[in-house]
This record gives sequence, structure tokens and C-alpha cells, in this order.
Amino acid sequence: MCGITGIFCFSERAAQQSLHQTAAALHTLRRRGPDSAGSYQTEQVAIAQARLAIIDTSDAANQPFADPTGRYQMVFNGEIFNFQELKQQLSAYEYRTHSDTEVLLYAYIHWGEKMLERLNGFFTIAIYDTLRHELFLARDRYGVKPLLLYQDEERLIFASEMKALLAFQIPKKLNYESLALYFQLHYIPAPYSILEGVVKMMPATYCRVTAKGVQPPQTYYQIPAALSSVTPAPLSYAEAQQDLYELLDQAVARRLVADVPLGCFLSGGIDSSIITALAAQRHQQLNTFSIGFKDQAFYDETRFALQVAERYKTNHHAFVLTTQDLYEQLYPAIDYLDEPFADSSALAVYILSQQTAQKVKVALSGDGADELLAGYNKHIAAYRFQHPKMLERIVGLLQPIWQKLPQNRHSFWGNKVRQLDKFAQMSQFSPAERYWRMAVWNQPEQVQELMQLPHNFWQKGAATYTNNMNGKTLNETLLTDFRLVLQGDMLQKVDSMSMANSLEVRTPFLDYTVVDFVFSLPDYYKISTQRSKRLLVDSFKHLLPTDVYNRPKHGFEVPLAQWFRAELHQTIHQNLLQKDFIKQQGLFNPIFVERLLQKLQTNNMGDTPVHIWALLVFQNWWKRYFSDSYSI
Repeated sequence: MCGITGIFCFSERAAQQSLHQTAAALHTLRRRGPDSAGSYQTEQVAIAQARLAIIDTSDAANQPFADPTGRYQMVFNGEIFNFQELKQQLSAYEYRTHSDTEVLLYAYIHWGEKMLERLNGFFTIAIYDTLRHELFLARDRYGVKPLLLYQDEERLIFASEMKALLAFQIPKKLNYESLALYFQLHYIPAPYSILEGVVKMMPATYCRVTAKGVQPPQTYYQIPAALSSVTPAPLSYAEAQQDLYELLDQAVARRLVADVPLGCFLSGGIDSSIITALAAQRHQQLNTFSIGFKDQAFYDETRFALQVAERYKTNHHAFVLTTQDLYEQLYPAIDYLDEPFADSSALAVYILSQQTAQKVKVALSGDGADELLAGYNKHIAAYRFQHPKMLERIVGLLQPIWQKLPQNRHSFWGNKVRQLDKFAQMSQFSPAERYWRMAVWNQPEQVQELMQLPHNFWQKGAATYTNNMNGKTLNETLLTDFRLVLQGDMLQKVDSMSMANSLEVRTPFLDYTVVDFVFSLPDYYKISTQRSKRLLVDSFKHLLPTDVYNRPKHGFEVPLAQWFRAELHQTIHQNLLQKDFIKQQGLFNPIFVERLLQKLQTNNMGDTPVHIWALLVFQNWWKRYFSDSYSI
């Protein structure tokens, strides 16, 4: 696990102006790779890596890594979990290390880009062929590891993080289309980025760069076509349970290979509990880590995590936080972000990673299970829209009542009313538009009112991610979640917050053998109108305490409304959302912002705290990158 960066110059002038900036770019990635740093440079190309040493921690495995002839120079970020199998297939090569890095380079030399189809892992790769003067770039199947690209007429620059691109002195100009997406989704999905000219490389793609320019990206993998919910299942439900168990067990086993201490995130939810149970059966004295919330009993899950830890006799570490503890880490977390990202649970991931990194260098997590196996409330809603009964019709007819009742996310009934109202609203839309409206925090028309930008920005974005949806199967929704929510929100959150603390996080649910299998199954194996993650729970409930698999799903939310009235009150009203500053900035409608702030004082605030949080995160980012008078 590391950070990588590099540049390919198409002109001598660009080389003179930019190559020396590689050292500064590499320095920005030091938290991703604190163990070593290195670079390789020619007259027109430079590649560099900051390393977090996990497999073969010796200096011999440092990067850039070259073949014995020196023709190929490689940097990569990630892990190849099946490198030992590949090494056996590539036994003709002489190995100097025990690293997956060396195996990966020989796989490229032997198979070229076809080696990508053989890799089981997560990665971004950059390989420079000194003989052909060609740079090869690739990203893993699901976008676990990030790779950003900037291109102009004279150079192509790549990096794991935006801050490394900025070290090359690229132009800083807001991308307003991305900004519109941000205020809808509260994150910016690939290929968009917050800056014009910067794109995020799409998952499962590769491209080549030569002196003639950048060749169009090529796709090397797609999730197999999902079956219709009415298609006969390829195997029985009992067989599906057995196969899922075996595939996930093997995925966990592959991710337990490391030459450094490792452990598991254990939140007390089903997903992380399953990963912990499987890992503990293969790894003695497994370290597990959870965080609890002393002031927020509704979100505290430590008692469930402790049940799992006691059952499997793990070395459990529970970090119980107060609201003040959360607030003290607020700015260290959001200031690490290179672009606006308003998923407030990133703060919890940051703190959990910070505490975990003091004990281990690798942690397994349950990320990806919700998007793969239908774990969100919106998945049950989507399934109900596809299979409507009397109850669904009644909820729609009662929308005028739901709208009048108090709604919020911090109580059981307030949240239930909010969900019923949203379900009723969504019944009137097409499957594609319904998905988008359930995925976003702000509807396009609301964002248009918030921002003072041309109308055409609000017509873009949604079609990019919903063009495969016709409402016939839930698998369409899950596939779209993979392309949008999983990559843009969940994986981005975990990568940025864990890397900020020099911690590698591995995700067994995103082993491609597991993903391909689950997508081959019909909807009704995964979900019913009353029950999410049906197949997952039935396959693994024998490993879990009854309280864990019977409990309702809980997320985590920062106590935003409380902070807005206390710790962040001055920041809101005298700095980031101050009226004169909003007017001078010229991006937002001051009247709309004022209405949001007024609604925050009512008993029916709904999602208002989340909307204000998105504004604050953007404003904090904007002042750091665009304002000379930044202070907070």
C-alpha cells in the first residue's frame, strides 16, 4: 500500500519546467507511504512512490522496481493477493524478493495488459517501458485505489491524490459540473473531479502514454450481466449459501497474508462480524478494533462488537469517544481531503484508522457488502417498487400526512416518517430517476436554487450512472451502486481516511470471485420486501451471536446539529456561511443559505444539518485552495 505519482512530458519545455517538481509531489504522499520513498527519471518521464511496506518489508522490495535489464520501471499502490499463484505460473523468472511487486512486474512482462485479468487484488499501476518510451497505467476492478490524471498539450501527470497533482503547479479552476454533482451526492464520483482538467481514472481500465499522446482508455473487466429476477436460478438457495460461504472464506484467507501485524475492523454490524469470524478461524489472537460513542447511545454498537470478540477470543480494542473527542479530530480529517467530501461518517473512519494504526498496519473491513448483497433501505424500497402490494400503495396515498409530521435522522420515529415520506415521493418517478432521487441528498432543482450557475449543469450527471436501469431487476440498482456509491463514497472514504493514518484496509467482499458469483444470482436470493441481505445472513448466521444478526442496521452520523448550535456556531455565522462572504464569493444564493440556517432552528429540520455540513465542507476546502485570506 502506497502513494504513487509521475509525469510524462510531450515537449522539452514541459520537461524542463515540470520534472523537478516530482520530488515535491512525492513529498505530499508521505502519509500514504512513510516507510520509504523513491523515484526514477529520464529526460521526459518521472515516476515515484512513497511506500507503506506490507509484504517483504526489505529494502530490496522498494519502488520504483525494475527488472534485471532495467528496461521496465514500475511503481504501484495496492496488494496482489494471488501473487503466490502467479509466481508459480511465472517460475521461469529469477526472483530477488518475496514481494508481490516483483511478481506483478514479471506478469506484465510476460502477459502484457492481459495480466490484469489474472490479478486478484486492488491496485493502481504505472509501468514505464524505457525501450518503447511508453507508460502503462491501470486501475483495479472496482476502484478501491484511486488514480487521478491531469493532461494538457505538453504533459500527462498521474497521482494517488490531488495534492500531488497540485505540486506540479497545474491550474486550479473549479469544475462547476462536478460542483453540481457534489451538492447532490455529497461526493464527486469518477470520472469527475472538483478541478477542471483533472479526471479520476475509471475502475477496470488501463491506458498507454507515448510521445504522441495518451491513448484512449480500455476496459479489461465488467461485472457479468445480472440475471433477471424471473430467470430460474442457476443453483438452489442452499447451494448458493454454501458457495458464498466458501468464496468469502477464501477471500478472507487471501487477505490474511502480510509480513506485518494485522487485524479487523469490528463495528458490531453483520458485515464486519462475518469477516472477523472467518479471519479468527484462520488467525490466532486476531486483533479487532471498534469505536463507541459515549454521548450517542443510538449509534453505539460496542456491545455487539464485544459479543463477537468474546466468541472468537480476539484481542479486542474498543475506543469509546465523546462528542468532544469527535470534534477535536474534525479539522485534521477534513483538511486531509483534496476535494469536498461530505459523508460525515468519514470522521469516524479517520479516528478508527488513527487508533488502529497504533497497533497494526493492515485491517480487514466489511466494506462492499451493502452494495453487493442489498443492505440499504433503498434496496428494500426498490424491491417493493418492483413488487408493489397494498401496503406500498397506501404509503403513497398518505404522502400529505408524512409531509406534515416531524422528520429527522436522530430518533426512531422521526427517521421512520422521513423514510415513509421519501418512499411516497419516489413512487411517481421512472426507475432511473427514482434511483437518482434516492441516491442524492439534494434534488437537482434544490441544488439549482442553491447555486448561481447556468441551468444546463443540472441536466448532466444522473444519466451517466443510471443508463442501465429499466426497473426489471434489483441487480440493476446494485450494479449502479457499484459504479456510483461504492466507488465514489464508500471506497473513497476508507482510502483517504485510512491512508491519512498510514493504514492499509482490505475488503474481502470485493474479491472479484465473490462479486461475480453474487451478481449471477436472482434478486429474491438477496432480498425480500421485509429483509435485506437475506443470502448473507442465512449463509453466516451460525457464526454470529443471535443479537448481532437479528438487530436492525445502524449507520453512524456525526452530531452535526449539536455542533452547529455550539462549537461550529461562530464558524458558520462569522466565517464560512457569513452573508457578506457568501455574496463576495458569488457561488451560492444567500437567500437560500439563510433559509437553511433558519430551518436548523425548527423541530422539523429533516436533512438540513446534512445540507449545511456539505456547504461547510466545501467552504472549508474552498478557502484552503482558493482564498488568500484563509483562516478558521
